[in-house]
Amino acid sequence: MFSSLALALSCLLIISPNASAAPNLVPAAGQSIPLIRRAQPQRTVADWEAWAKNEREVLTAKYGGNMEKRSTGTNLLTNQNADSSYFGTVAIGTPPVAFNVILDTGSSDLWSEPFNIQYGSGAATGSLGQDVVQMAGFSVPNQVFGVVTQATSGLLNPPVSGLLGLAWQSIATSKAEPFWQTLASSGAWTDPVMAFQLTRFVNGSNVNDAEPGGSFTMGFVNSSLYTGSIDYQAIPTTPSYWLLPMTSLTVQGSSISIPSGSSSYSAIDTGTTLVGGPSSVIQNIFAQIPGSQPGTGNWQGYWTYPCSTAVNVAISFGGPSWPISPADFQLTKISSSQCVGAFFELNTSGSAPNWIVGDTFLKNVYSVFRYNPAAVAGTGGGSNAASHRWGVSWAPIVGGISVAIGAAWM
Repeated sequence: MFSSLALALSCLLIISPNASAAPNLVPAAGQSIPLIRRAQPQRTVADWEAWAKNEREVLTAKYGGNMEKRSTGTNLLTNQNADSSYFGTVAIGTPPVAFNVILDTGSSDLWSEPFNIQYGSGAATGSLGQDVVQMAGFSVPNQVFGVVTQATSGLLNPPVSGLLGLAWQSIATSKAEPFWQTLASSGAWTDPVMAFQLTRFVNGSNVNDAEPGGSFTMGFVNSSLYTGSIDYQAIPTTPSYWLLPMTSLTVQGSSISIPSGSSSYSAIDTGTTLVGGPSSVIQNIFAQIPGSQPGTGNWQGYWTYPCSTAVNVAISFGGPSWPISPADFQLTKISSSQCVGAFFELNTSGSAPNWIVGDTFLKNVYSVFRYNPAAVAGTGGGSNAASHRWGVSWAPIVGGISVAIGAAWM
């Protein structure tokens, strides 16, 4: 236990916008957890530049008890800032107080702050505490979480006040067992899996301030959200991140050469908006798109391409090749003719994986994360629009490691 921690950008923060507010009701057991999406205000090119620079810097920093059995549960999600992030709700304390948190399979800590505080890309300092944490009808009585006392501005956007880590204990800064892992290892779930369905609004029009973001389920896979069978792929290492080896990558129908072995490891990360990878491979991706140019200034590490080009990318992690919608490949338009791609150059170090695969991909599949045996899985194709989406299914594993990916619809 640490009395004080210097938290990097990768840390999960939970911050109450008003600690004295009346607690929100906790969802009943066995219900789904909606993911809610809030429409972003109209962004200028300068806004997008600042966001893109911050996204790349944050991701670079991020990667360098007794329980009552509830069976299954769902947390509905909110889609924030045009697919920039997806958040759900957890309740902490007695009586419970609700916090909006980003659900992040790329980290393993839960962090909370009882004060109204502005977060930004940077560091946070705080101490560890323990209390009851509840989500979707499940409860862990002595969950360890961080109580943040200081953080730099801009790290999170209201009404989000923190993050809930859904990766493995081995990478937890607090060294504590993550909320999800306690539930899975104790047999609280009917099946040792958790799954995400993420909506797309990045290409929508007349988007309301709040939009459905999809769902996060624990203890079961919602078969109504995907087609075909789930393709489970085993995690190749001791559990840490949810890792899968990238085995093939195609752009506009052309195969891109990618490294094999540990150099191909990809973290499947719901807390990341885009897809980051080795500079040489990203450069080869855009070499297949006529008119592409490397970004400069705040766009360094990103690439521009003609907006008139529909870019078709597909990725395989050892099973089927999963297509990414051209709408998701297009991050934003910076002029009447030029757009910025959602794949960017990311050079990690140490034990961090070379690829970080975020929501740009995950919106196109129904993702399932399995605790035992640890794996990620997937199913057949679908379509993802504001009213009809794609999804990847990932299942958590108990006593093993594997990942499944599949296509889903909504």
